[in-house]
This record gives sequence, C-alpha cells and structure tokens, in this order.
Amino acid sequence: MAEAGGKARRQPPGNDTTDWLTLGQAARFLGVAQSTIRKWSDHGRLPAFYTPGGHRRYRRRDLDAFVAGSGSGTNARVRGTPLVLIVDDDARIREFVRVNLEMDGYTVREAGSADEGLAVLDDEPPDLILLDVMMPGVDGWEMLRRVHERHGMGSIPVIMFSGQADSSNDDAVARGAQGFLGKPFDPQDLIARTKELLRA
Repeated sequence: MAEAGGKARRQPPGNDTTDWLTLGQAARFLGVAQSTIRKWSDHGRLPAFYTPGGHRRYRRRDLDAFVAGSGSGTNARVRGTPLVLIVDDDARIREFVRVNLEMDGYTVREAGSADEGLAVLDDEPPDLILLDVMMPGVDGWEMLRRVHERHGMGSIPVIMFSGQADSSNDDAVARGAQGFLGKPFDPQDLIARTKELLRA
C-alpha cells in the first residue's frame, strides 16, 4: 500500500503482534482523539504502519518515544502547541471541544470539576482555561477566584461559559475573566473564541 503523506509504511511481517497497537488503542495510550493520531501520522510526527487490509498500526516503542519527546504521561503536550484546560461537568461538551481543538493542533486537558481543574492547573499551568459556571460543589466563579489567588489575576486567560447562568460578559470581565459565553450556549462559539484569544 502507498505511504500516507510519505510517512506510513506496511507493517513488517514476523513481528510480535503484542508490540503493535490499533488506532483506537494508540489514541487511548496517548490520551487524544483518533483523528489527532491520524493527523500526527499524516504530518510525519508519529510513525504509522498499514496492515494488508489498510488499517493503521502503531509500534508501542514509537508511542513511548513520542511521549518521552513531548512530556511525561498520557495526553502529553506536544512541544510548541498551546495548552488548553477545559473544566466542565458535562463530558459531552468536554469531548466535543477537545476533539475540535486537537484537530487544529492544540493540546487539551480535561477536568470534570473545579477540584480536578485546580489539580491539573498545579501540574502544568495552561495557556488558557475554558471554565463552566454551573458545576456541582465548587462553581466556576469560585474556581476563577482560586485561580487568581494562586496564580495572580490575568496570568492565565479564562473564558467563562454556561448554558444556564444569567451572567454577562461585563460581569465576567469585572471578575477577571477574558470573556463570557452565555445562553444560548454554542460549543462552536467557545472553540472560535479560544482560537481567537490564543492567536492574540
């Protein structure tokens, strides 16, 4: 089979199949979407091999080397890419935003609560935080206050969003956020604002 983007090769015969991962397994191993793995392969950042049936396979040692070169752990940050942290208790919104941003080359970390978000924040400060207002327990406004308390106001840009809260962009800016998206909430608008702010 022809090489995809000049980087993919047919899997050599006779290798131990336990050393090879499918596209889905490789995506889980790295903590990113399958579409992101395909994009990295097509651009030559991650070697991919084809089975006789045309399916991609990835060598475990290539994935280990990729992680070692990008950072430690799964969902490793690719060098030079902006890091976005999305904090929302709705897993569907987190996945939608993550997949769309990863397809454009961003590194995304997820948190399902304010406490998880603050833990991720302490691990590696992101370039931007996307923060849901309405969450059980500690809400987004309180997390925003704690982010400012720990890191200083304005040191990490924050976009607040909610499909329920009756707040405004002026309210969010007054509290130290860089913007607010309220109801009706469209995740595509959040993605667009993210890219705009990171470009700036």
